[in-house]
Amino acid sequence: MSMFSNPFSLKSTLRRCLCGRHASAEEHAAAERAATLSDEARYKEVVASGLMRALFPNDLKRRAFLKAVGTSTAAAALATFFPLDVATEAFAQTGKPEKTDLKVGFIPITCATPIIMAHPMGFYTKHGLNVEVVKTAGWAVVRDKTINKEYDAAHMLAPMPLAISQGLGSNPIPFVAAAIENINGQSFTLGIKHKDKMDVKSWKGMKLAIPYDFSMHNYLLRYLLAENGIDPDTDVQLRVVPPPEMVANLRAENIDGFLAPDNVAQRAVFDGVGFIHSLSKTMWDGHPCCSFAASKEFISTMPNTYAALLRAIVDATGYASKAENRKAIAEAIAPAAYLNAPPIVLEQVLVGKYADGLGNIKDDPKRVDFDPFPWDSFAVWMLTQMKRWGQVKGDVDYTKVANEVFLATDAAKVMKEMGLTPPATTMKSFSVMGKVFDPAKPAEYVNSFAIKRS
Repeated sequence: MSMFSNPFSLKSTLRRCLCGRHASAEEHAAAERAATLSDEARYKEVVASGLMRALFPNDLKRRAFLKAVGTSTAAAALATFFPLDVATEAFAQTGKPEKTDLKVGFIPITCATPIIMAHPMGFYTKHGLNVEVVKTAGWAVVRDKTINKEYDAAHMLAPMPLAISQGLGSNPIPFVAAAIENINGQSFTLGIKHKDKMDVKSWKGMKLAIPYDFSMHNYLLRYLLAENGIDPDTDVQLRVVPPPEMVANLRAENIDGFLAPDNVAQRAVFDGVGFIHSLSKTMWDGHPCCSFAASKEFISTMPNTYAALLRAIVDATGYASKAENRKAIAEAIAPAAYLNAPPIVLEQVLVGKYADGLGNIKDDPKRVDFDPFPWDSFAVWMLTQMKRWGQVKGDVDYTKVANEVFLATDAAKVMKEMGLTPPATTMKSFSVMGKVFDPAKPAEYVNSFAIKRS
């Protein structure tokens, strides 16, 4: 269930809709409803969706509950212990922003679509803010400029707030992931000369690029290699390369391939220097990648500004989640100030109909998607990989760190301050390459891997 779907709807199908623009009839209906919803109604559904997703991480259980009690009864029952109107008002209405002129840093990749598009498409202005989105060269620069308060908030890789808060790569500073920017949207890409190396086991000895050490790309690539018997620290060379420089390095044969955001992969195909081996979603469909992040100091000293900024991001994310808006978004974020890419490249990413560089045209409307809910279990999984590969030393209190950094739990804190009862859980299980991850047993998960550093 998308964050922007009707949380009390039983309708769902795996078939594409009749108009052909949506992955399912439910998505089609959601798009039609969106056009008629007021801001207040949309905010209410975001709040209700977050609560229903927390209460029922397994969608089958949500549907069984709705079938058992009926949608009207379910909504009424929810309201008895969680007044949606009150929570919606708290979400949608705040006092005057303490500061309206803001700088938000971003890396020019499609993962940052909601943060970037909110500028040319007016979402920041709509929520009373004058935001300058600043294109930045690399992740370490984003980190440093945000820590040094040159940026008020930033587009960050989802593991970065976890790393910053623990003092990995910098002094420990309390940071949070306020929202997830995108799910899926990454591609394993190889140089065109490696067309015969579809078997991952043949990648031994390659030079492979990742955008940052504390990234889903690092953890997913290492996971894929290790599952194929390749030690990522001894059998290949992993190199940190900023995403905007990856295609040039592939062309110069400084690297053999990379795991990177889809616009980088698609540009390699467009330029004829690489091909898409596979999408990251084939490993874990629905995995997080990037986040909207800020320091706890910014949130605590400028709560109204932060609330307005988060509303703008969630608003933009809802717009980006709808298939019928993707072509317009591709045009909006293509200019040099943003992604500096041919619109057709971005359209192939956002719409999902794309050339793979091997002569095939593929169609996957969920190649990349946008859903802002920062599940604590996402954070726990990232921490297990930090532990697995020796980035984190000693014992790890996985749940405590996840609660402090990923703001699924911040929502629970706000609820408690309002005298409300928070949802029972913000965790869910999922599978990575067919292996189930139970967020309640992170240490056992780390110990289950044959190839690891810890």
